[in-house]
Amino acid sequence: MKILVTGTSRGIGAAIETELAERGAAVIGHGTAAGPNRVGADFTRPGAAQELWAKAKSALGGEIDVLVNNAGLFDKVPLGSSDEDWSEGWARGLAINLQAPADLSRLAIEHWKARGTGGRIVNIASRAAYRGDGIDYGHYAAAKAGLVGLGKTLARGLAGEGILIYTIAPGYVMTGMAEDYLASRGGEKLLNDIPLGRVGTPEEVASIAAYCAYDAPASMTGSVIDMNGASFVR
Repeated sequence: MKILVTGTSRGIGAAIETELAERGAAVIGHGTAAGPNRVGADFTRPGAAQELWAKAKSALGGEIDVLVNNAGLFDKVPLGSSDEDWSEGWARGLAINLQAPADLSRLAIEHWKARGTGGRIVNIASRAAYRGDGIDYGHYAAAKAGLVGLGKTLARGLAGEGILIYTIAPGYVMTGMAEDYLASRGGEKLLNDIPLGRVGTPEEVASIAAYCAYDAPASMTGSVIDMNGASFVR
């Protein structure tokens, strides 16, 4: 299995990369800067997704079987920002959290259609897609909702060709990004909203991503898998 995973420099992406490699996959990662087994690409720059796809495919011998869209941005964009800062913040968030996954998904689909085989896309969305988020993070919730909608649309249109789409919607996950967010929201007090009594771990998300990449049945295509400690039950 040959797999491209975006956003592998830390947190959830790094855990997914490790989990997939342990299962025997050949994995190419991605970060803003290049590194060992990692292609550098800044998704705020036009054409970055296309360059990443080409380099990753070349590194994997011309074939990619699974795309994991994990890279994300969780920057605060307050309502009281200047017009310029507001527009820049939203543009940056949407470029990384929605446009890049859409671009990469399109390239993956074209690749699989050309070679006449199926493939899998695993999207890492968020509980925020359904529950919303803090008032300063509207761009993040909107983008993740868009990612859920994109996954469902692609699943409906491509299931007959063996191209399968799965989406994971975690709640809080204890990455560096989440730790800062938890601290800004009162730390342990936030756990009162999570019946499980703790936030998720990157390894838990990684185990679901590996299941989607390898084992999830075709009939599950289009599904969104929640992982939020019962903090939002749909």
